[in-house]
Amino acid sequence: MNPSDVHAAIAQVCDDVKQTLLEKNRAYGNSALDPLRIFSRADPVEQLNVRIDDKLSRIARGREFAGDDTELDLIGYLVLRRVARALAVSADPPLVRIGQGDSRRDIGAADL
Repeated sequence: MNPSDVHAAIAQVCDDVKQTLLEKNRAYGNSALDPLRIFSRADPVEQLNVRIDDKLSRIARGREFAGDDTELDLIGYLVLRRVARALAVSADPPLVRIGQGDSRRDIGAADL
């Protein structure tokens, strides 16, 4: 196996992961790092940990939904976890989120 072929394959896989993450981020509105928190109050890293656990469970059990790419999803969640830690996403979620779009505002404990 030619090293330059391996390098090109690595670059292609990384580009595919990058493209998938950017497309999903646009489609889902940054929900991994800025969730609505309707039911869960867990910080973004912990929420990503749960998603990673779910993907590992599917791989371990050999169960995958038709059309899903569990391996790609797992890689994506691991990348998002690193991004969340690099950006130091707050572990103290807002108490209330009001408004929409550019007028959206979070009210946290410091505002009380």
